Amino acid sequence: MEFKDYDKLPEEAVLIRTKVFVDEQGFNEEFDNTDQCSKHIIIFDNEAPVAVGRFFTDDGKTYHIGRVAVTKEFRSFGYGKKIMDIAEKEIKKSGGKIIELSAQLQAKKFYEKCGYTATGDIYLDEHCEHILMYKNL
Repeated sequence: MEFKDYDKLPEEAVLIRTKVFVDEQGFNEEFDNTDQCSKHIIIFDNEAPVAVGRFFTDDGKTYHIGRVAVTKEFRSFGYGKKIMDIAEKEIKKSGGKIIELSAQLQAKKFYEKCGYTATGDIYLDEHCEHILMYKNL
């Protein structure tokens, strides 16, 4: 396993996010302007891109992690947790104090295992229930 980070949205991230969020989950508005100001992380398994995530900040203190996705055939390898660990390490190095994320409700337990706490009410993003979660660093 190796990872790479990118300042621009790489084609490998587009492929993974399209496969997971558009094809599997039916999201229509997967790509947005935030992709242009985010750091993108990709994990490779034997040179094949298998997991992705992005993070960004508006103020240098609170960071946002999002678009964490792992291709179906690699979901039991712990790559989602590795994406979170890599992003958190980079955020700490950058001086981040708080991480927020918008979790799909079905992924809430995964993020809780990563140390995140849910806050607020459940809301819809496109057709899918989400909840805001945060972690203090």
